[in-house]
Amino acid sequence: MLLHKTYIRVRYADTDKMQFVYNGKYLEYFEVGRTELLRAIGLPYSSIEALGFQLPVLESFIRYKSPGRYDDLLEVEAAVKEMPRPKIHIDYVVRRSQTGEVLAEGYTEHVFMKEDTKKAVRPPQFYIDALQPHITEVEEKQ
Repeated sequence: MLLHKTYIRVRYADTDKMQFVYNGKYLEYFEVGRTELLRAIGLPYSSIEALGFQLPVLESFIRYKSPGRYDDLLEVEAAVKEMPRPKIHIDYVVRRSQTGEVLAEGYTEHVFMKEDTKKAVRPPQFYIDALQPHITEVEEKQ
């Protein structure tokens, strides 16, 4: 399993009238977690795009557990648990880092798309090569 943690401080602008993190912000936090996970394995989005690919979101899901609040430090955990086939599934857990309390959990699904044709394609070999060592390591330990 490929797992990466990113930390985000809740800004005042992230909160709603109830002084909770606005529900739509969690998708933004997922995006930050996802981009940093890919960066951690040497695949920043800018490199993926430079190679002529895009990664649109096909599906997203969030289950809210507890509200985040202004100035909380959030831990956003993003994980890829299996090789893509052909969709890429990424799981997320957002915690209040001070207490470890789970605020939200969910997932996104993506597909690689060629930038020039806007057609979905199988994950390119560079992605498979970057991901494979992380997935294999966990599978061998089990």
